[in-house]
Amino acid sequence: MPYLNNAATTWPKPECVADSVRDFMLTGGANSSRGSNSQRDMKTMNIILDCRIKLAEMFGAYDDNPMTITFTANITESLNVVLRGYLREGMSVLTSSMEHNAVMRPLRALESRGVNVGIVHADSRGLIHTEDFRKELTSAKYDLAVMSHASNVAGTIQPVDDIAEICRACSVPLVLDTAQTAGVIPLNASELGLAALCFTGHKSLMGPQGTGGIIWQPEFAEKVTPIITGGTGSYSHLETQPEDLPDKFESGTPNLPGIAGLNSALEWLNATGLKNIADRENDTGRYFLERLKEIDGVMLSGMPDMNNRLPVFALNISGKDNGILADELSRMGYETRPGLHCSPSAHKTLGTFPQGALRVSPGYFTEEGDIDGFIDALKSL
Repeated sequence: MPYLNNAATTWPKPECVADSVRDFMLTGGANSSRGSNSQRDMKTMNIILDCRIKLAEMFGAYDDNPMTITFTANITESLNVVLRGYLREGMSVLTSSMEHNAVMRPLRALESRGVNVGIVHADSRGLIHTEDFRKELTSAKYDLAVMSHASNVAGTIQPVDDIAEICRACSVPLVLDTAQTAGVIPLNASELGLAALCFTGHKSLMGPQGTGGIIWQPEFAEKVTPIITGGTGSYSHLETQPEDLPDKFESGTPNLPGIAGLNSALEWLNATGLKNIADRENDTGRYFLERLKEIDGVMLSGMPDMNNRLPVFALNISGKDNGILADELSRMGYETRPGLHCSPSAHKTLGTFPQGALRVSPGYFTEEGDIDGFIDALKSL
């Protein structure tokens, strides 16, 4: 079955990822800093440290310090840790109209508790204009800005370099949601001056589900209250949460098999090369757009070509319900995703609310033959 739903999670994973998860479960399995078998315990601790080091190198951690990285179960948890831990009654936060509910729902919950939420509106392609962002950010006193690097609906990439520069000039901390870009677009948290870079492991990082994390600016992390506290395997003489990173935000047993898999995925990414991955995915995206032009009545949301976008395509066909279309394509062997993609605000911006869209997202392992077959299937429907 050709898989065209990589924006939800990349698949297949590199074989080394599954091998590492299996190896950890069968030959390692020790809980980090919570055992007496020094050999097995050290093996687990080394896997975790190796993974932190690779992430620090990939994302430009502050002072190249792997200890500024904390693990979470996914990017939704990462964003909740940052937003709920930092924002308090009377504070103001700026976001965009293209956000996933991983940002919108925590902000709406905080809004009900006295946090002011401002929204800068993107254009009908899903693109935020830097002058609009600057105007909104300087129109009021904002304590934080948070936004996605690229749309999970239409693949539109935001001008993060310019946005980060504006935030630095205004002394407003910026939190970046990299769910769609981490592992395919180079990112450097310290060069951008980000307060926090939130990532997930199971998308373009090619890791298992249940992995994610935060790259912290240390001074910002000091101002964030952990929303989960408990055992960290360290400072066990204290009944209060440690203040040191990464312990401050890592209570309880992490997803150790998942981290082992993520560690191998990062090794595979480094060996393959992010540029090579991006080039291949962009070539596939261009080929998809070329073939898509052969079909009359297709409405494409977002950018019209592969400039300033990822190969994430939101389609509608006149007179055809996208949910029914996805079901019919699935019966023909093509996996996509219909609906609103947990991003109602983005669909309103793109003009596809409430009907949503059929999202087609090829990935690194997608072949031209998969695209050809999909286009033929779409033509027949």
